[in-house]
Amino acid sequence: MNPAKVVRAEVKQLTDLPNIGKASAADLRLLGIETPAQLLGCNPYEMYITLCDKTGLRHDPCVLDVFMSITRFMAGDDPKPWWFYTDERKQTYGRI
Repeated sequence: MNPAKVVRAEVKQLTDLPNIGKASAADLRLLGIETPAQLLGCNPYEMYITLCDKTGLRHDPCVLDVFMSITRFMAGDDPKPWWFYTDERKQTYGRI
């Protein structure tokens, strides 16, 4: 969902999260995440590595940015577009 349209009190399913559409929701389900609440305490870097391992593919690093956006949102941050986290990811994880 577009971060500008996210209403925290109305987040019930994965596609209610900022930056999550059908494809990203499917990736989260592949990781065993069925509800937004299951993201509490998740590490976005570990999520990204696990997704790559499970699929046997190196996913676009922007997927990590999306994972950062949703884990931070669920931890209480305001909803932000995924690209808000790109610089942080590059500094922390490199240009994967």
